[in-house]
Amino acid sequence: MNELTGNEPTGNELASTAGYGAEAQALAVQYESVTFAEVHREMLHLFPAPPATVLDVGAGTGRDAAALAALGHSVVAAEPTPELRLVGEELHRDSGVRWVSDALPELPSLGAGCFDLVLLTAVWMHLAPAERPPAMASLARLVSPGGRVILSLRHGPVPPGRRMFDVPAEETITQAAAHGLHPLHRTTRPDLHGRPGVGWTILAFEAAA
Repeated sequence: MNELTGNEPTGNELASTAGYGAEAQALAVQYESVTFAEVHREMLHLFPAPPATVLDVGAGTGRDAAALAALGHSVVAAEPTPELRLVGEELHRDSGVRWVSDALPELPSLGAGCFDLVLLTAVWMHLAPAERPPAMASLARLVSPGGRVILSLRHGPVPPGRRMFDVPAEETITQAAAHGLHPLHRTTRPDLHGRPGVGWTILAFEAAA
């Protein structure tokens, strides 16, 4: 799939997280301006009942991780950008969320079959075509039998300094099926921040019991 921007990171910054560290404070305001319930309203009926084990991949400032912890879940927030992780740890320091520095496609610090729900909000579009198959294998490794993976795909123009790809839903569904993750739900919605031309596809998958 075509890459939507050719900007590459410098230094030790991961290509998938390019541009996020320098804007961490502004992004925190943006991320926290909408609620967990607003972001996930189409999929809330697919979230497990508490207490469950949850992995929030690319957790950003921890909005979703903290909300899930408040519901009674045991939550791990994986965020590779140090600046965002530090902001999240401060904003939600009493939430009980366990933060880790880890990233797709491998997520090497996490085990196997550990999570009833793996959540990826505005993450998958950062992965290059060659990164997506091993990333899907990692998700399949991490989710427990009968557990669910919920992810969103971004469509539309890309902010300067970011690396994003417009990923077809069909590709993601096919890759998930190859790793035993079966489609549960698919929906689309406009961008909650009102960015012109930006929209989202949200997919839910279930691992075999």
